[in-house]
Amino acid sequence: MTNLYNKHAVLDCEGWSWGCHAPEFAPLMAGALVIFCCAWWLWGMKFTKINPPLPPGPLGLPILGNLPFIKPELHRYFSDLSRIYGPVFKLRMGSVLAIVINSPSLANEVLKVQDAIFANRDVPAAAVVGTFGGLNILWRPNGSRCNQLRKLVICEIMSKQSLDACYVLRQREVRRMVKEIHGKVGSSVNIYKQLSATALRVMMSTLWGDDPSKDLIEFRKRLDEFIITSATPNVSDLFPILAPADLQGIESKAKEQLSWFYGVFESMIKNRRNIRDDGKEKENISKDFIQQLLELHWRGDEKNSLSINEVKALLLDLMVAGTDTIPTTVEWAMTELLRHRDKMTKLVKELDMVVGNQNTVEDCHIPQLVYLDAVIKETLRLHPVAPLLIPHVPSETTVIGGFTVPKGCTVFINVWVIQRDPELWDDPFRFQPERFLETDINYRGNNFGFFPFGSGRRMCVGVSLAEKMVALLLGSLMHSFEWGLSEGTKPSLEDKFGIFLKKTESLVGIPVARLPNLEQYQ
Repeated sequence: MTNLYNKHAVLDCEGWSWGCHAPEFAPLMAGALVIFCCAWWLWGMKFTKINPPLPPGPLGLPILGNLPFIKPELHRYFSDLSRIYGPVFKLRMGSVLAIVINSPSLANEVLKVQDAIFANRDVPAAAVVGTFGGLNILWRPNGSRCNQLRKLVICEIMSKQSLDACYVLRQREVRRMVKEIHGKVGSSVNIYKQLSATALRVMMSTLWGDDPSKDLIEFRKRLDEFIITSATPNVSDLFPILAPADLQGIESKAKEQLSWFYGVFESMIKNRRNIRDDGKEKENISKDFIQQLLELHWRGDEKNSLSINEVKALLLDLMVAGTDTIPTTVEWAMTELLRHRDKMTKLVKELDMVVGNQNTVEDCHIPQLVYLDAVIKETLRLHPVAPLLIPHVPSETTVIGGFTVPKGCTVFINVWVIQRDPELWDDPFRFQPERFLETDINYRGNNFGFFPFGSGRRMCVGVSLAEKMVALLLGSLMHSFEWGLSEGTKPSLEDKFGIFLKKTESLVGIPVARLPNLEQYQ
């Protein structure tokens, strides 16, 4: 899973580009021009005689650098530049020096060989406000506490035992989705909207166990507002010297919006404390995530426990990270299957053989659904939800690919182009799940031809949950319904770069019930 505070979303979100909004920032840029002229000159002089040299890259303008020339689809723009300047190149985005990695060997160098050096983040201003100064996993600086926190979440919250404990909550919401779609049989269904509502209900149920229906609309509204604020291009991130002024009011707006979420979390925490004090937790509380996080807090020892602010920051992380990445992946998978009917037929045959037409898809079926797993992996190879991962920041100046990578710069890894490398994959632009039946490639980031969740010590900690949820959702949709399209239509593969790599046009399908018993849709 990826987080909504994606650094590169500052530059391009939901089709936004710096160039098309330049007039809005003209007064700010004019006011900053004199301030930065000297800084820019000194910055250029600093690296003029560096050896080895900085990577090559396109020329930019004083102050703005390459910002006016950046194209909206950043992953494709970086791919185009790599064909000109090679597998590693540089850009200057305001005062930020960006280094872009476009090859598996260099990705291995950054994420494995020199992992410890590149394990920090460049924290956006809005993220600092939203995580109590960086108390969550995504933005916390690399160090012993970050490693402890990751270990606690992976071993305690994302362990097989913990995920199994809240399986009934996930399954309840997936069955609700199947029932809702059954009520729309024969009519058009916006797949993403349906999946998005289900993913939100799943995360709310998994986080605190209660039936989320009554709060769904308000949460969706609040999340959408938060997404817009987080993704608004922020001058403070491109010119950090201006951050204290909060010229666009983004930080204050984010703080106001996040206070609502933290108010909800604090109410939940207070309720759980009261139940615990009454000695009723075992009989009344399901093993949802908030309960598991609070149990870590109640341990009390510094090394193996969480502070209350860490609990709230992690709850927000889980909330925003799971509500878009999972439905986006499933929508891409269904798009590819509707474009390749032979692959869809093969998947349905496997589901009928493993699950049967008298049952519904359960977690216990997933390990046996090898072709379903291959479909999901091939989908993530072609359509990684975070095409540039989350940017890394080196803690010291180092050398990558024969070029100097300065301390404190921002390093993008273009996993989108790497996973389409013709030297790694036969016919790389073709949707061919069978290629994963012949390998033991997994999601753990050990193969630098396929690492959609990242790799190394900053790899996504929610891989296990995402793996289970995508398989359960996609398997249920394909097992319960036959899917068609309006006559004469074919789903588009056009994508748009933003916080996540989504389809430009939402997938609309027409479901037909395929299971024999009405009870299977209840």
